[in-house]
Amino acid sequence: MPRPPRLELAGVPLHVIQRGNNRAACFFGEADRRFYLKCLRKSAARTGCLIHAYVLMTNHVHLLVTPDAPGAVGAMLQDIGRRYVRVINTIHGRTGTLWEGRFKSSLVDSERYLLTCHRYIELNPVRAGLATDPSAYPWSSHPHYAAGKADELITEHRGFLGLGATPAERRAAFRELFLNELEQTTLVHIREAVNAGRPLGSPAPSRRRRSGMELADDYSPSATTAKLL
Repeated sequence: MPRPPRLELAGVPLHVIQRGNNRAACFFGEADRRFYLKCLRKSAARTGCLIHAYVLMTNHVHLLVTPDAPGAVGAMLQDIGRRYVRVINTIHGRTGTLWEGRFKSSLVDSERYLLTCHRYIELNPVRAGLATDPSAYPWSSHPHYAAGKADELITEHRGFLGLGATPAERRAAFRELFLNELEQTTLVHIREAVNAGRPLGSPAPSRRRRSGMELADDYSPSATTAKLL
């Protein structure tokens, strides 16, 4: 049975998961993670992709990325694969593939889910028991947004920019979003969307509309905390 075409649109953010082959480790130390981020930065610039958020886990990577053309994300990950895998295999004396052959992705097609997906990504280490707080995990975009620690890989997305008029206001509002964990129904929705390649913000038909409006329609920057927690 042929694989369904990947849904990727120019200018629309995409939640991407790239897993190690057979869910095996793809990072074996801090140097590997630093090298991956270097590869990601160069490949994103080369292929026209904007990286908004990321987290590097032991055996997979989450990205929130906006391509400037369909196919750009796939080209970016292929470029990373060629550079990263060759060096890692040489350093660690291994052979063969490192990543699964096909990455998973879902369009993030609403403002409401843009920040929700961002939280989902940066809270991964907490859910996995690797940190008690996202700020304690060094291999994510969280320090950039929450503490103002500049990360040249990051392009801040419109959801974050709408949180306040100044950088300090935006950081404070962003930190407030992490005071509570994501609800289980939200976690399931995000996971189902990325596994099925379905746009995030387009729930199953029975849940899609409320009072004749898309779930995304009740998002507003002034009510960010109330709507997203």
